[in-house]
Amino acid sequence: MIAPARRAAFDVVRRVFEEEAYTDRAFGAAAAGLEPRDRALAQRIAYGTVQRVRTIDHGIDALGRRPVRKLDPPVVAALRTAAYELAWSEAPAHAVADDAVELVREARLERATAFTNAVVRRLAEGFRGLVASLPEGPLKYSYPDWIHELWVRDWGEAEAFALERAQNEPPPLEDYRGMSRASRLAAEAVGSQPGERVLDACAAPGGKATAIAERVGPAGAVLALDRHGRRLDLVRRHARRLGLASLRCAVRDASRPLGDLASEGPFDRVLVDAPCSGLGTLRRNPDARWRIGPGDPARLAEAQRAILRQAATLLRPGGVLVYSTCTLLPEENEAIVSGFLDETPYFAWAGAEGAPAEARPLVGPDGAFRSFPHRHDADGFFAARLERRP
Repeated sequence: MIAPARRAAFDVVRRVFEEEAYTDRAFGAAAAGLEPRDRALAQRIAYGTVQRVRTIDHGIDALGRRPVRKLDPPVVAALRTAAYELAWSEAPAHAVADDAVELVREARLERATAFTNAVVRRLAEGFRGLVASLPEGPLKYSYPDWIHELWVRDWGEAEAFALERAQNEPPPLEDYRGMSRASRLAAEAVGSQPGERVLDACAAPGGKATAIAERVGPAGAVLALDRHGRRLDLVRRHARRLGLASLRCAVRDASRPLGDLASEGPFDRVLVDAPCSGLGTLRRNPDARWRIGPGDPARLAEAQRAILRQAATLLRPGGVLVYSTCTLLPEENEAIVSGFLDETPYFAWAGAEGAPAEARPLVGPDGAFRSFPHRHDADGFFAARLERRP
């Protein structure tokens, strides 16, 4: 009998690489009904395989004596998940091999079972050593070259390697189950007070909007915007579950003029948690490193600039605006804020004294909040807290 965790991980890996599914969504479907222990193991195998697929495919090509691109998809998925367990767990090789063969047999590829068994046996004998022999770099740590090159550009080679290693480790359990520490800090950096009106310009899936609504209380008001109506339904669902009557939603593209939203007056605080490349969340979003391309940060930066400009027009004098992302790239972070301040002289950096106490150690000399997976055991995160001058 195939181990339930291996079957679930196999299904996730197939969906991610054959259907371009998101890992978390594919896992939610594949792991439904699993016992907690099996669910945890399936998550480790599935997420780890997706993260390390470049290294894994290199090993299969080298030891399997047949290129991955020429193999049937079920065989590829079985070999990938097996390779992950053999190199990064203590699972018995015979159990890994037996289940890989049975998964291929269940896929009605009896003709490929002998090949699968032979390759898994060779992986058991040589893959861990092959990985250890690889020089430090994007092949060993399984990243696209362009991400590695950007991190070397920004922090140097040693720091880039440390970041890559950290992004391959499982995140804290809370980051799987709900809003991550970095996300909480973004919501807290807004500094909402009871009775205030707050705008969340890019609200879905709603963790930050609901956290802010809890802070402003029933006397306050939170307006949550998102351009995707179905994603905004998640915000409504969270608000109903938590009984947050002060939170209302509107389907809007925040990169376009928003002046009509000020009919009830300007907002006391505004959060722009901008759509970004997500390169600070690769340990809990393992497919993002393969989904994002080298041209995406520049494309996203255009949207980030537009959203920040439009959202800022709704803030009252003396109010606070927080711009945040879950990426580590300066072109999506510092460059966006710097450009905005250059063209909008009535905004300036807000003092760190208004920031949440937990976040103050993350404030740099320039006033920005930053967290790094390899330094803080948290998602990569950036936030700038700005104030509109009276």
